[in-house]
Amino acid sequence: MNETVRLRLGIAYDGTAFSGWATQPNLRTVQGTLEDALRILYRDLPQGPLLTCAGRTDAGVHALGQVAHLDLEREVWEGTVRRDSGSDPAAHFLRRIMGILGPDSDVVITSCQVVTHDFDARFSGTWRRYEYRLADASTPFNPLDRHRTARVHQELDLGAMQAAAAIVTGLHDFAGFCKPREGATTIRTLTEFTWRRDDGGVLVAHLLADAFCHSMVRSLVGMCAAVGHGRLNLAAVEQLLQADARGSGFAVLPSRGLTLMEVGYPPAEELASRQEQTRAKRPSLRVV
Repeated sequence: MNETVRLRLGIAYDGTAFSGWATQPNLRTVQGTLEDALRILYRDLPQGPLLTCAGRTDAGVHALGQVAHLDLEREVWEGTVRRDSGSDPAAHFLRRIMGILGPDSDVVITSCQVVTHDFDARFSGTWRRYEYRLADASTPFNPLDRHRTARVHQELDLGAMQAAAAIVTGLHDFAGFCKPREGATTIRTLTEFTWRRDDGGVLVAHLLADAFCHSMVRSLVGMCAAVGHGRLNLAAVEQLLQADARGSGFAVLPSRGLTLMEVGYPPAEELASRQEQTRAKRPSLRVV
């Protein structure tokens, strides 16, 4: 087996025109767009997926801090700068791949770093940070924000939303806020969940957790919006943490308000052990 080099890539994208991260037949996706560019840059790459990301985002979700890793045969990687002897391979890679994607691309590779194979973009991560932008009836309409800010037609109570966010912060089974996936755990540690209004009047949620299950963030902000409008009380929020499945007491808000901001990783010497820890199945918190 040929020796490979592992690259850690920082990635940002406007998710508006993408059908999510993961490659899908006949659909434009972030992974598919990047892998098409990689196959133009490097001929004869193997068939199948090339990139492993920190977290697969859904259709319409944006990212400023997505992370992925890519394995290339060492001979292929060293050939990146064969015609430009003495240059930094990572910098040269970025120039060439962005030349293929184009100056107006809605997906950008922001950084490239050679790392050890102990690094895994998905399983080495210790936390993910998301932001959700929500305009209510009191927020002036800004057409420049229409692709990155969701909107509701009611006026929302910021204090009530903060109280709801505080209830769900911590280690919980979030089955009441997740779209179920067979064999996947819904136990998560939600370390931070706060709301504020920015200078333009937009309600901005900041969420940080060890990981998020499918549609969890959009469900949580939808629950807070229901509380902020008075359709859901705080006692009901407590009950949602005991639910076995997502109910109909709140709406899951649109994907366009959601942005993956950052992914955190441990020091290099802890990467391998973090992979093992994350791959191990979390024990259930539920009493059967």
